[in-house]
Amino acid sequence: MSNSMTMRVVQGQMKAMGVSAFEVGAYKPARDVSGEPEMLLRTWDFESLLKSVGWLRLQNLHGRNIYIRPSGEHSLSLLDDLTFDAVERMKAEGYNPAVVVETSLGNYQAWVNHGEILSKEISTRAARVLCQKFHGDSSSADWRHFGRLAGFTNRKEKHRQANGLSPFVKLIEANGEVYPQASVFVREIREAYEQSRQAAYRGKALTSKVAHGNLRTIAEFRTKAEYQEDGNRIDMAYAIYALANGQAEEAVRAAIASRNLSHKGNLRRQGAYIERTIQKAWNAVRSRCLQRYAR
Repeated sequence: MSNSMTMRVVQGQMKAMGVSAFEVGAYKPARDVSGEPEMLLRTWDFESLLKSVGWLRLQNLHGRNIYIRPSGEHSLSLLDDLTFDAVERMKAEGYNPAVVVETSLGNYQAWVNHGEILSKEISTRAARVLCQKFHGDSSSADWRHFGRLAGFTNRKEKHRQANGLSPFVKLIEANGEVYPQASVFVREIREAYEQSRQAAYRGKALTSKVAHGNLRTIAEFRTKAEYQEDGNRIDMAYAIYALANGQAEEAVRAAIASRNLSHKGNLRRQGAYIERTIQKAWNAVRSRCLQRYAR
């Protein structure tokens, strides 16, 4: 790809991302003989980045992968490791990407524009929910994860072509638009965050009271190796234990809600999950009581 073509592709992606400043990383998996660090990190505005395309091409030629992310808090979320079908489903469901980049054959990254700058906490929660919804890479779901900058080659060895060359990262779409579901989605994310924050506060207070009454807290169940950090198993085990020992339903609900339940869906679905857990726990408690009387 010529320098002028790379300039056009980079410019297209930057415009569509719609932020005033970028952090650009030139990453090499292993240190080279000059002792340079693995990640060369730069913070540039629009014009400075364009002026640096030649330098980035040189770094890319020397084996470094070129990445980009907004500098500071921003209005975007990155979904990594998407299939073509996942990108099409995003559009069909009103989550149209502002930027789509093909990082390797059949593998895509999408940036969505929420239409407003989000705090770090809300931005991370939004990225996690979107990645789960569209089956992206959850390990890349946070407020400031790097995506690839189009116009440069993907230097990962596993993507090297039969001819020995590395494939170019392609800019597939760059409309920069806010997705149709943005206002509804961001409102739900904020409501869920505030609910979980308040529930965590209430849960701490309630579990503290339980501790003084010699009942185990949900936090203790979360540390038990036998549950293998499985949130659903922990919630159920705690609910059965707490209800069987006279804990109020509201206190059990608050304890369950003290963990992040955003992966369950919107607030209605999170509430439905809690209610199902409470009902199943009561059924288990009653069954144990009947078995005891039948002996």
